[in-house]
Amino acid sequence: MTIYPAIDIKGGRAVRLLQGRADQETVYAANPLDVAKEFRTAGSEWIHVVDLDGAFAGEPQNLEIVQQIAALGMKVELGGGMRTRAAVERALGFGVSRVVIGTRAAESEAFVAELVQAFGDRIAVGIDAKDGKVAVKGWVDTTNTGALDLARRMDRIGVRTIIYTDIGTDGMLSGPNFAAQEAMLQAGKFNVIASGGVSRRLDVVKLAELAQRYANLDGVIVGKALYEKRVELGDLLAIARG
Repeated sequence: MTIYPAIDIKGGRAVRLLQGRADQETVYAANPLDVAKEFRTAGSEWIHVVDLDGAFAGEPQNLEIVQQIAALGMKVELGGGMRTRAAVERALGFGVSRVVIGTRAAESEAFVAELVQAFGDRIAVGIDAKDGKVAVKGWVDTTNTGALDLARRMDRIGVRTIIYTDIGTDGMLSGPNFAAQEAMLQAGKFNVIASGGVSRRLDVVKLAELAQRYANLDGVIVGKALYEKRVELGDLLAIARG
């Protein structure tokens, strides 16, 4: 299982939003690169970056910072504003290892299928769910599409990685929605990266145990718990390695 420490970038700074609300912002670092260096020092190979400005604007806004993070030698998984092929190609050209498609995946299977055909497993789909329904455009809008239904459709067109975020737990430090994550693991052949709610060491231990039962549980994204010093990244990496 892989631990994906998270950096959310807004206004050039590392922040966290409570349940994705732009008016519920906490700034944790003036320079996201400093945070990335700390994650690298702790031994993380991957880093999950969200361009929040991009998510709200509809196109990437912070690729220069992302490029600096990638230059540290870490594998970068990037989401936020990836709604055109040009944006995806630009991000990959900036050193990103995996691009996350969110809003456009809910809007166009054909768009995702084209990207998967061109870039293979460097394309992931982010499914963000509120009460089981897919939320889009930086979680501002909630659709009538069920999260599991969208995941099954993505499975059929060859998507290999789904990042599943339960919005109700995101940033709440209340623990993951294990039932929702397990349902997603059962929905297809794709790998699942769990996101939302990790608040303590035991949450990651439980996910590691779940990974023993489901080989397609690729990993977990950890954000606020790291910034609030509730967990220690080196310890989580050790748990994930077994």
